[in-house]
Amino acid sequence: MKITDRDALLIIDVQNDFCPGGALPVPHGDEVVPVINRLSPQFHCVVLTQDWHPREQLSFASRHGKEPFSTTQVAYGEQTLWPDHCIEGTEGAAFHKDLDTTRARLILRKGFRQEIDSYSAFQENDRVTKTGLAGYLREWEIERVFLAGLAYDYCVRHSAVEARAAGFEAVVIEDACRAIGLNDSVEVTRKEFSRCGVAQVRVADILV
Repeated sequence: MKITDRDALLIIDVQNDFCPGGALPVPHGDEVVPVINRLSPQFHCVVLTQDWHPREQLSFASRHGKEPFSTTQVAYGEQTLWPDHCIEGTEGAAFHKDLDTTRARLILRKGFRQEIDSYSAFQENDRVTKTGLAGYLREWEIERVFLAGLAYDYCVRHSAVEARAAGFEAVVIEDACRAIGLNDSVEVTRKEFSRCGVAQVRVADILV
């Protein structure tokens, strides 16, 4: 698969709290780091996203007195409740120490509003509030985005689907992601990708 100047690599949330030993570890999450480091030099446009939550973020189970991974109703609908994670300015919110960030044109922080969680790099969970990423990519004349990182079935999934909704081609690099695997989230993700026209490839399809 040929990468051109109209392609961007979105590296989603490769942060300490999503890696082994973190507050919300994605199984084998650190395994994406060397893979992404091999991929990023292939792209002229690289964007990193970073969960950046206030301490009383709406999606934290501790705020509601409920168990992590349960759900609650909020103003914009059902919200999964998570362990406190990626709190702004903490080591947990920092990128994995081995992730090569030198090629990033943009670091996009998301989830920094106290009353709205944000999975997608393009819009927050209220499905109204935009992050500005779509406009940024259009300014660079990007037409297709490739996605890698954490977690396949949450922030990668929502970012890919919202990329399609914003008018971009979207390609998820499946073996450059890892999944949380909460209930049937992986199967739901694959079905949604098929429905929305999100392509899935392997690293070997790019590094030829």
